[in-house]
Parts: sequence; C-alpha cells; structure tokens
Amino acid sequence: MNKQVQNCAPSGAVYGLGLIGAAIYFIIQATGFWAGVLGVLKAIVWPAFLVFEALKALGA
Repeated sequence: MNKQVQNCAPSGAVYGLGLIGAAIYFIIQATGFWAGVLGVLKAIVWPAFLVFEALKALGA
C-alpha cells in the first residue's frame, strides 16, 4: 500500500505567526473587554479579510 504524506508546516507557521501578530494588534486597539474578544475573533479570520480587500481592490 502506497501512502503519501503531505507536509504543510511552513504555511502553518506563517499562519500561526500572523495569528499571534493580528491578535496582539487587535487587542492593543481594543477599548474594552468585548472589543478585545472581537479582536481575537478577527485575528482568527484575518486571511479572509486580506483576500477580500485584495479582490475588492482588483475589481473582481
């Protein structure tokens, strides 16, 4: 039986560092507790915001 293993560690590390950086940024910008919670949620989905704004800028 042939088993294929795919490694995606480099992209996971980049996403992880981006997640930490985005969480720190959004928490610093927060003015209250619930704004901080929303900041953590935004940090989880920051790549979606990035792709959305990029496509919007390209006119797609």
